[in-house]
Amino acid sequence: MSSTVELRRVFWDGRFGQMHVRVARPAPGNPVLFPPLVCLHQSPKSGKQMEALIKTLGRDRVCYAPDFPGFGDSAPPPRPPTVADYAAAIGDLLDAWGHVPVDFYGYHTGALSAVELAIARPTQVRRLVLVGLPLLDDAERQAIRSQPWPVPITTDGSHLVTEWKRALHWAGPGQTLAMTAEGFVDKLKAGEKAFWGALAATAQPFHERLPLVSQPILAIGPRDDLWDISPRGEALMRNGRFERWPDYGFGVMDVATDVVAAAVRRHLDPA
Repeated sequence: MSSTVELRRVFWDGRFGQMHVRVARPAPGNPVLFPPLVCLHQSPKSGKQMEALIKTLGRDRVCYAPDFPGFGDSAPPPRPPTVADYAAAIGDLLDAWGHVPVDFYGYHTGALSAVELAIARPTQVRRLVLVGLPLLDDAERQAIRSQPWPVPITTDGSHLVTEWKRALHWAGPGQTLAMTAEGFVDKLKAGEKAFWGALAATAQPFHERLPLVSQPILAIGPRDDLWDISPRGEALMRNGRFERWPDYGFGVMDVATDVVAAAVRRHLDPA
């Protein structure tokens, strides 16, 4: 990690119990030049997915990468949550931090929650970067719901092989085995609650919510499982632009950290 960035892991008391948050900030003696950035992960991963990115962006702003309730090291809610529940939990953190304004970077499920926060807090949320837009039609929603993951635990451990093969199948260009293995462990950590994020995402009327955002949006569509779906957002954004990224897929924040960081900076801090 750069000597100009300080990374810490902290816990905050939230509505569903303690929430775990990675915080990257300029090291002592280095100035904070821009508003804070909150990075929201996909499910069933955790804020660890954002670690490389926040260590890069944290040299001149405070960056937060919380684990959604039930993922990573954050306490789970008592029942399957909605996207609004996830967003409200992040909103509690915003209230505790007291930052105005604040920017958001959201990946897949994280993009859904970032949009909800932008709608609910138009004077607090300044700009959004959304990577992967889950603008699913009914058939796509049903296809996801019919294939829950992880698969049930087996005594011989064969379920791990099934999930590992799935992880290898979706590994993006340039993603190393070490990167894939790290994400694999992160996914398994959520246990049987791992699918709760997908259930929330498939129930969210994102087609109706995205057009309500007034803040500037940079939407990015990498070559992942939403490659053919994300472009649907281009016509729905009131104040945004869409970029297709065919050279990157899952793992883009680790494989192309500097590329992602440069795109984020161009959008959040225009000259």
